[in-house]
Amino acid sequence: MIDSREAMQAALAEARLAGEAGEVPIGAVIERDGAILARGQNSVLRTLDPTAHAEIVALRAAAKALGNYRLNGCTLYVTLEPCAMCAGAMIHARIDRLVFAAPDPKAGACGSVLSVLNHPRLNHRMWVEQGTGAEQASELLRSFFRERRQDQS
Repeated sequence: MIDSREAMQAALAEARLAGEAGEVPIGAVIERDGAILARGQNSVLRTLDPTAHAEIVALRAAAKALGNYRLNGCTLYVTLEPCAMCAGAMIHARIDRLVFAAPDPKAGACGSVLSVLNHPRLNHRMWVEQGTGAEQASELLRSFFRERRQDQS
């Protein structure tokens, strides 16, 4: 049985792998019944796919593993607050719970910029938790962009 801290550590490991591949270091895992069902990391540049955010990659893998696009009973752990596209996909997938590490003040759709999840006009609700692994996730992002700026100068 995996707990929330271990699940977020797995998401952070995915984020590190994304960063090592030159992608923005964001990682995600989907847990169900105490086990990791799927993993994802940003792969927008590697796949030339603007929808290949860590959450979407993990949602696709989880749906394939379950043989169903409805992911009832699943928790998605991600290192950065999801954007509007990812939040919408989680709603359509019927994710039960979202746990994200760091808020995204530029594009976060779970309360920072927009509040897509749990909107009163939508028919699906999920638990949303924030903060687990926030400092590690924020440092990964800060380091990545600091190095990128140094390389450009």
